[in-house]
Amino acid sequence: MIHLTNISKIYKLGDVEVRALDDVSLRVSAREFVAIIGPSGSGKSTLMNLIGCLDAPTHGSYRLDGIEVADHTPDELALIRNRKIGFIFQGFNLLPKLSAVENVELPLVYMGLSGSDRRERAEAALERVGLGDRITHKPSELSGGQQQRVAIARALASEPPVILADEPTGNLDSKSGKDVMALLHQLHENGSTIVLITHDTNIAMQADRRVNISDGRITSDEQNGVNATADTDGPEVSA
Repeated sequence: MIHLTNISKIYKLGDVEVRALDDVSLRVSAREFVAIIGPSGSGKSTLMNLIGCLDAPTHGSYRLDGIEVADHTPDELALIRNRKIGFIFQGFNLLPKLSAVENVELPLVYMGLSGSDRRERAEAALERVGLGDRITHKPSELSGGQQQRVAIARALASEPPVILADEPTGNLDSKSGKDVMALLHQLHENGSTIVLITHDTNIAMQADRRVNISDGRITSDEQNGVNATADTDGPEVSA
């Protein structure tokens, strides 16, 4: 599903070269639940942007569901992103003037669906996250946990094979955070591939597999408590 090989991302700040990612290789198979964990500045956000086709690597290869990402134009990547990846962000990223169902419909506009099909999918997605009675509410009329549920419904509406969740519990109280994690587990059980970006060890421990990143390199890859790979020189990490 996700196959990164010898990925590096280099930024230049004047004469200084910053390696946000340094020769990273990673595979995530279909229907895995993987947490990528690291502190601020570790490179996990850069890795998330690359996995989500929001940015391009300086070096290396990225194949998403068999598609070589580098072979496509930005417009083509936008379509691939819309069909292959559902995004859940820490800040919800909801449009304040739109209702819950209208927010969920937004990604479906780019899929060319009719208005009735978009509305049907959006309402079904909101039902799945327990907000069937809140479809006309605007974000300001919803709690933080409910707003994140709308964001999850938006990610689900296009029926993508991959859910990419960036600190999805970061802005929530503990109860809402547990509810959101329960939803992610349910999605995983129903067949979704989940990639969770977090700095929180307790959240990462809930995934089936935990990939630790530090200083732009993968330092360990653990599944069911067993250390599968821990080599900082950048060899491939296999699922």
